[in-house]
Amino acid sequence: MTARLPVFPLGTVLFPGLVLPLHIFEERYQALVRHLIGLPEGAAREFGVVAIQAGWEVAPPGPPGRPGPAGGEVTLHEVGCTAELRQVTELADGGFDIVTVGRRRFRIAEVDDAAAPYLTAEVEWLPEPAGADEVADLLAARVISVFRQYLGLVRPDPQEISEQLPEDPTVLSHLVAATAALTVDDRQRLLAIDDTAGRLRAELRLLNRETALLREIRAVPVPLSELAGPPVPN
Repeated sequence: MTARLPVFPLGTVLFPGLVLPLHIFEERYQALVRHLIGLPEGAAREFGVVAIQAGWEVAPPGPPGRPGPAGGEVTLHEVGCTAELRQVTELADGGFDIVTVGRRRFRIAEVDDAAAPYLTAEVEWLPEPAGADEVADLLAARVISVFRQYLGLVRPDPQEISEQLPEDPTVLSHLVAATAALTVDDRQRLLAIDDTAGRLRAELRLLNRETALLREIRAVPVPLSELAGPPVPN
C-alpha cells in the first residue's frame, strides 16, 4: 500500500513513539504546517521525517519575495518515519513551534519537488510486528541489561531513564535507538530493520561496542608528564 506524504528532510532519525519538537522558520515548511492545520477534523496530520544522506537541511534563498528551491541540494535516505502533529504554537514572525510524535515507518518510492512548495513523496508503508515474539522478549531482557550498563557510563543519574524502560520489545527497540549516542548512519540502519528481534540484536552489538569504548576511555591513565608540572590556569 502506498500513500503521498509531505516530506521534511532533517539531520536526525525519528522513530515511532518518540517525541520530536521542531522550530519551523523556512517559508516552505510554514506552508506545510498551515496545510496540516487546515486539514478536516479527524484527518491524519502527519508528514514524513527523513534523515539527510548528503546535502543541507536548509534550502538556499531564492529571489526577493520568493522561497528557494523546495528540495535544495539534498539526498535523502530511503526509510523514514511519519511525524504526527500534536501541538502548534504560532509565532509573531510567521513561524511555528510544533511538537510531533513518531508514528509509522515508510520507504520512499519517489520524491516530487514540484507538486508543492515543500517536498512530497510516494511512500510504501513498512510492516510492523504484531503479537508476541518469544525471541524478541528474550533479546529485550538482554538489551535492557546492557543499556543500563551503558547509561551508567554516560549519564550522571542513569536511574532517571533506566527505571522507565518499557517492557514492550518493539517500543524498547525504538527508545534505545533514539536515546543512545549513535551516529545518524547507525540509527538509520536500525530504523530500516523490519523485525523487532533483528533490531534488538543490532542494538546489542552497538551497545556492547559503545560500552567497551567508554570503559576503555575511562581506563586510560593520566600521563605522568601532566602530573609533574604545576596546574595550568583556566
